[in-house]
Amino acid sequence: MAAHAQQPPHLHLAELTATQFIDIWKHFDADGNGYIEGKELENFIRELETARRGTAASVDPSHAAFKEKMKEFMASFDKNSDGRIEMLELAQLLPTEENFLLCFREFVGSSSEFMAAWRKYDSDRSGYIESNELKGFLSDLLKKANKSYDEKKLHEYTQTILRMFDLNGDGKLGLSEMARLLPVHENFLLKFEGIRLTVKEFDSLFTYYDKDGNGYIDEQELDALLKDLCDKNKMDVDSTGLAGYKASIMALSDGGKLYRTELEIVLCRDSAL
Repeated sequence: MAAHAQQPPHLHLAELTATQFIDIWKHFDADGNGYIEGKELENFIRELETARRGTAASVDPSHAAFKEKMKEFMASFDKNSDGRIEMLELAQLLPTEENFLLCFREFVGSSSEFMAAWRKYDSDRSGYIESNELKGFLSDLLKKANKSYDEKKLHEYTQTILRMFDLNGDGKLGLSEMARLLPVHENFLLKFEGIRLTVKEFDSLFTYYDKDGNGYIDEQELDALLKDLCDKNKMDVDSTGLAGYKASIMALSDGGKLYRTELEIVLCRDSAL
C-alpha cells in the first residue's frame, strides 16, 4: 500500500506526544494486528537506532551489533515474553508527562474495575461501545482510580483512544482492543486469545455448564468452566490467577448472573458480534 512506502515519522522520543506516538505505532504496525513483530519490529528498531545516533546513516539489520540491540530491546520491553511488542509495552518509551497510555496502566487498578465500567456502557452486550460513549467510560475509569483530571485532559484522552482503536472509523470500540489499556498481567483477555471457540463450540460449552438450564451461569458454574477450559488448553494458571479471571468476568454479570452474551464476548472469537 502507498501509505507503507512513506518515510517513517521522526523518532525524537524525548519530545513525543501521545498523538505522535500513535502515528509512529500505526506506521510500524503495518498489518494493523495490534503488535509490532517480525519485519515490522526490525524496521522499527532500525529507525530507532538511526534516530538515537542522530545520523541518517543506514543501520544494517544483518549485523551482529544490530541483532544484539534487538535482543536488548526485547528484554527491556517485551514484558510477557511473547516475541512481539504490544502498544502499551512500547509506550514505555514515551516521556512521563506525555505518557497517557502508561498513566492508564497506573490508574486502572484491576481488570474487574475495567470490566465493571465497560458493562455500564456496553448496554446491548455487543462487545463494543460507541465512540460517543467513550468519554463517559474513560471518566468512570479515572474516577475509580481517584485520578483528578479536567475537561481538556479528558477530551485529549478520548481523542487519543479513538485514534488508537477506532481504526476503521466506524465509531465502535471493541472490548478486546480497549482492554489493551490494562497492564499485561491484569489483561485476562490476553490469556484467552489462543482459545478461539466457534459459535457452535461456545453454545455447547455454555449449555453443558448451565447445569440447571436457567439461561445464565453463576460463579460456581463459571469456576468449573474456567478450570476445565484451562486444563483442556494446557493453560498454566494457578488458583489465584483463576480467581482473578473469574472476578473480571463476573464484573460483566447482572447481579451475579452471567448470561450467554457476556461470556461470549470473552471466549468466542467466531461470533457475529
